[in-house]
Amino acid sequence: MRLVLLAAGTKLPEWVNSGFEDYAGRFGNDYRLELKEIALGQRAAGAPQQAIAREGERMLSALPAGCYVVALQVEGRSMSSEQLAKFLETRAQEGRDVAFCIGGPDGLAPQIDERADLRWSLSALTLPHALARVVVVEALYRAVSIIKRHPYHRA
Repeated sequence: MRLVLLAAGTKLPEWVNSGFEDYAGRFGNDYRLELKEIALGQRAAGAPQQAIAREGERMLSALPAGCYVVALQVEGRSMSSEQLAKFLETRAQEGRDVAFCIGGPDGLAPQIDERADLRWSLSALTLPHALARVVVVEALYRAVSIIKRHPYHRA
């Protein structure tokens, strides 16, 4: 099964790239994680809507065909690690890739929300998009470790 993280932003601090790579490197062959970085739209002073729309267009065009789309949103559904593991197992049984979409500094484009099959909330807190990238990859790794009965997750 392929898990695709579509994340707005290409020039992130080294700690973000390092954290992402650390967890991404732990995935095996049955659950593969792929990062697709989406360039941020050019922001005009006080009017981020056009930039967000461009980011949304880029994300839509980067989605794998037939994938299950998860929009990362504060107002989305929260899931425990065990619930996320069950979610991934269900998608794997369906034979569908899953794309997780993280917006840029001004949020996720409305067209991604409209296309989403699920809106997932990592927290009631608003997280910076760079930090959300690391939190998502750790959460996915933890869920996969639960599926594989790996001792990483201790419940």
